[in-house]
Amino acid sequence: MAPQRLGQHFLKDEAWRARILRSLAVQPDQVWLEIGAGHGEMTRELARAARRVIAIELDSPLVAALESLAKEQPNIEVHPGDILALNLEKLGLGPGRERVHVYGSLPYYITSPILRWLFEHASAIESIHVVIQFEVAERLAAKPGRREFGFLSVLAQFYAQPEIIFRIPPGAFRPRPKVSSALVRLAIRRERVEVSDEETFIAFVGKCFEQKRKTLLNNLKPVAGAEKASEAIRAAGLPPGVRAEELSVEKFAALFRAMR
Repeated sequence: MAPQRLGQHFLKDEAWRARILRSLAVQPDQVWLEIGAGHGEMTRELARAARRVIAIELDSPLVAALESLAKEQPNIEVHPGDILALNLEKLGLGPGRERVHVYGSLPYYITSPILRWLFEHASAIESIHVVIQFEVAERLAAKPGRREFGFLSVLAQFYAQPEIIFRIPPGAFRPRPKVSSALVRLAIRRERVEVSDEETFIAFVGKCFEQKRKTLLNNLKPVAGAEKASEAIRAAGLPPGVRAEELSVEKFAALFRAMR
């Protein structure tokens, strides 16, 4: 069993792995990147169906077993280390090259940083399928006005179309987590809502959600001053007391343009 310091919960139930694999619909010409390949159960199945599998694993005791698997199935490439430090260009992936499909069972404590990294590399990615905590899955797919809707919702929906495929019970994993999980599909948007600077836009959305219970005006006052913030909210066609949790991606983009 791998050390819990890395937050791993391994999907040991074969029936659930088979169900996930069917949902991935892997094709023979595809390249797949697996985040947290673990003991290689899903790695092996991906390699049987895809042309190329890039297995990322941070836990060094597990890397040796993955490298043995790669000797049996030469279309597997094992890359020890942190996904957040991976260079996709060196793997021949990116704009003007091949796009990769991503699968991963993500440790709960680092789900958000990994998702942000994936969105930053969206131009190199065709699709994302991740097993994550169900509560986080709900946040990714939440609609404006729902309690779960927040910064992560806007971030995900700006770059992709999130969809909860199915829920996975704690008993499917070893060690058993305390919460349910879900398989989420994130289909990358090739045409996104137009903003002048994506990085600045995402930072702006984060500022809007800085104190979720406050109105947008109160959150934007420290950034632009009360008068300019109020004018921008009005110019974007929003009511004065609107809160960030009520805005769609398109409305955030309109407000961002008005603020600029």
